[in-house]
Amino acid sequence: MNRKAIQRYGTSDLPIARLTLSFLILFVFCNAAAFAQSTSQPSSSTTPFSVQATHLLGFAGARDNANGTVSLDGDVLKFETNGSPAKQIKTASVQDVFVGDESKQVGGLPMTLGKAAAPYGGGRVVSLFAHKKYDTLALEYVDANGAIHGAIFQLNPGQGEVLKNELIARGAHASHKDEEPSKQSTAEVTRESK
Repeated sequence: MNRKAIQRYGTSDLPIARLTLSFLILFVFCNAAAFAQSTSQPSSSTTPFSVQATHLLGFAGARDNANGTVSLDGDVLKFETNGSPAKQIKTASVQDVFVGDESKQVGGLPMTLGKAAAPYGGGRVVSLFAHKKYDTLALEYVDANGAIHGAIFQLNPGQGEVLKNELIARGAHASHKDEEPSKQSTAEVTRESK
């Protein structure tokens, strides 16, 4: 009988190829994670930092609902509007920093009339898209005379937490009350179970 032997190619190379591919993927992911960690280091306290903000109320000498720039230069927090001198405080005088996220309805009277005119309850759908999100940053600080003041700024989404971290890195104090989960006392638990 004349039979040709069929030689199998690559069957012994397949586990080696899979192992090599697995190590290559692991190497790429580890390098990506290391690169991400090295690029997210906080900035040094000497580099200036600024964001666009709206001063809602409370910052000494600044007009309410004024648009301007909140900047950190060294250990000084400044709020500056076009055409007026900067109002400033030392970052070490900041006693607490709070960050929140809010939304407000945009469109005014035309949007309200459009929602009312939409048939079959379509105004509810319009309301879903008629809101703008923003961050709020509230500061509690002490002035040169020892009086306690508060200020509230409105920022673009995501910038509130960045500004809070920059303030803390430059000497501001912040409580961690909002990050701790609330704990129930045993008296509250026994009343709830009855």
